[in-house]
Amino acid sequence: MISNFMYETPTTLVFGEGVIKELPNVLKKYGKNVLLTYGGGSIKKIGLYDEVYKLLKDFNIVELNGIEPNPKYDPSVINGAKLCKEYNIDVVLAVGGGSVLDCSKAIAACAKYDGEGWDLISGKVETKDALPLVDILTLAATGSEFDCGSVISYTAINDKRAYASPFIFPKVSFLDPRYTFSVSKWQTACGTADAMNHILESYFAKYDSILNNGMMMAGLKSLMHNVKIALEKPDDYDARAELMYTCTLACNGIFANGTGPSGWPMHSIEHALSAYFDITHGAGLAIITPRWMKEILSEKTLGKFVLLGKELFDIEVKNLKDAEKVIDAFYKFFESLGIPMHLKETGVDASKIDEMADHILEYDSTYGPHMYVNLDKAALVRILKESM
Repeated sequence: MISNFMYETPTTLVFGEGVIKELPNVLKKYGKNVLLTYGGGSIKKIGLYDEVYKLLKDFNIVELNGIEPNPKYDPSVINGAKLCKEYNIDVVLAVGGGSVLDCSKAIAACAKYDGEGWDLISGKVETKDALPLVDILTLAATGSEFDCGSVISYTAINDKRAYASPFIFPKVSFLDPRYTFSVSKWQTACGTADAMNHILESYFAKYDSILNNGMMMAGLKSLMHNVKIALEKPDDYDARAELMYTCTLACNGIFANGTGPSGWPMHSIEHALSAYFDITHGAGLAIITPRWMKEILSEKTLGKFVLLGKELFDIEVKNLKDAEKVIDAFYKFFESLGIPMHLKETGVDASKIDEMADHILEYDSTYGPHMYVNLDKAALVRILKESM
């Protein structure tokens, strides 16, 4: 069965080697004043920073750098929005990975709002406008380059929110796989785990179809195959290109069209982990995934593991014990990428488990008709304890 859905993707993807030569033509549609956002400086090491400045010699550029993983409302979003207002910015140009894009989306919206920006991000106030956003992607992971979502942390209050609005779709995303050649093994592995989880969150849902299942299995196969090549040969263009393209599709909603309620429970749990302990998002998801699967495994959900076993691991699933083999196979796959598979190895303190479970229920809500399988506080505590 395919449920009702509405699907919109107004973002233009420009994919391939050398495509940013079109950057000036794209930006001039929006104006001359550009806020350039980026992270810790890796774009300078790979020559992309200089390339951007050469292309934009006729533009007025204001910079916001130092955007961190798990991007922060304070200071990055606050400072970025302030710069936009002070310099009459026409367009935001995000150069980096998902964290830079997520932060830039929030900046673009907050720049057009006169109140407290967190009101928009937390959903207290509806987003009604945003500056146009263009991006140049340097990390295959989040899919933020092709969707209307972002995730922002507010460290002072231990909060991390998924923020979405049709106004924050990027206008144009430039995807050149060469810019991912220098991505570390750690970030390559964690980015792939993140994208795999995006697909799995869509897969574990109320409905399915041959088309949806086929796309999702192909997406998982692509990620699992190409990440191994990229880890061994970081400059393998074909592997990096397919990783980039698959990550882009994994979170823009196309795989989830018609699948019905999911609830994205693994992300809800990981958001609390990152809010409290600032761990790497993809690593947190890799750790949570097999524990969540174990928690929700039942006769009702068994059918979901049949296809995963057959398509990904050549495991025939006839009963719950067979399904546990599939769960173990996911655990071993993430472990093979070099991801530590216990939260204590990432610095998470078990004494916060009860508090994090309450936080998840209050801010992400893992219980209700929107969920594929409900998770009450006891279930959340079990998952977190198993993950330690």
